[in-house]
Amino acid sequence: LLWGGAEDCERKMLGVHGDEAPETYLFPLSCLKISPKSAKFSSPLAHRDVLGSLMGLGFERELIGDIILREDAAYVFCTDKMAQFICENLQKIGNTAVRCQESLPPEGPLRNVWEVRIQVTSPRLDAIVAHLFRLSRGDAQTLFRQGRIMVDDAVCERTDYALKEGQIISVRGFGRARYMGVENISKKGKSNLLIHLYA
Repeated sequence: LLWGGAEDCERKMLGVHGDEAPETYLFPLSCLKISPKSAKFSSPLAHRDVLGSLMGLGFERELIGDIILREDAAYVFCTDKMAQFICENLQKIGNTAVRCQESLPPEGPLRNVWEVRIQVTSPRLDAIVAHLFRLSRGDAQTLFRQGRIMVDDAVCERTDYALKEGQIISVRGFGRARYMGVENISKKGKSNLLIHLYA
């Protein structure tokens, strides 16, 4: 079972179980809310700055899960054993003084999603990746060889992979999307696909 602290988390912890999967609350994960001490004199928190300040505390990236930004705060998923340490030691992000406390995950979807419709001759994964991220077919195929294409958190090396409805495509360095399926076939025999592209 893979769980990152909330639905749609990209970075997840692996739990190995027997016949019955454990409830997700059994995973040793916490959610922290990091907010400016003075909203009036602060800039919006940026993902890169939040991650950089956390890494500056001296621990490995693997102990930190997704970082979700909202207008007034950043939400960080981490292992339980790191939560107290972060709350006690994270004082600033960039030039902004912050407060940190354990919290429930933010309400609603973790990421903004745009509906994207693309038309492809064949619904091969390399064609979908190329259309989604405005790449040439050759550049998309290079990403496969580099191990930068993932389907449902597993590296995919097959350029002709046929996606199933609901599967997540992750392209390291470009973005993430959910394949929603074929809406219809054009008069010329091309497939019109619906994709949910994550912000």
